[in-house]
Amino acid sequence: MKKILIGAIIALASVLIYKSCTDDREQKSILEESSMLIQQELRNVSKLVVTEGHFAEVYNYKDSKELFGPLVTAYKKALVVVNADVSIAYDLSKINYEVDEENKVLTITRIPEPEIKISPDFEYYDVTADYLNPFNAGDYNAIKRNVNASLMKKIEASSLHSNAENRLVSELSRILVLTHTMGWTLVYNDIPMENTEQLKTFLD
Repeated sequence: MKKILIGAIIALASVLIYKSCTDDREQKSILEESSMLIQQELRNVSKLVVTEGHFAEVYNYKDSKELFGPLVTAYKKALVVVNADVSIAYDLSKINYEVDEENKVLTITRIPEPEIKISPDFEYYDVTADYLNPFNAGDYNAIKRNVNASLMKKIEASSLHSNAENRLVSELSRILVLTHTMGWTLVYNDIPMENTEQLKTFLD
């Protein structure tokens, strides 16, 4: 009777150990599958998100040079019409993140800064210059610098930045929804993200 009892206890212990090991393997498998799915979704959104706009600028360029002191002044001027295509892009392949399978936490450690590209088309009108103060490469470079600076101010004051950011939030929201659906936590700036509005606030 004692041998039968001992045998039963050993058999029960073996079953429990086997079940425990099986459960651990299944849990580990589920965690690995979840991690792979999340990382696959990150790869899916790792693309170039681009928002485009168009700006026009009319620029008056004037320059004068004193010759022989204040006795003689040589002038030059130009009317410049600029049409510029502008794009703001987020290269989401540059997102840095960490995956904590044990605690089911996805931490985004870095989101790339927006890349602003300005492609201006210059048309010059009413270009006049004195013989002693001709137009040269320095003048054209100065015009391009000043126009680009002016366009940057217009871009900052426009809705282009907010539109680009909204597209970024839309892409990242896919990750937020997936992590929540799978019982994971998305963390950015050391703060767990609960919803899209919170995510947008931290990206501003």
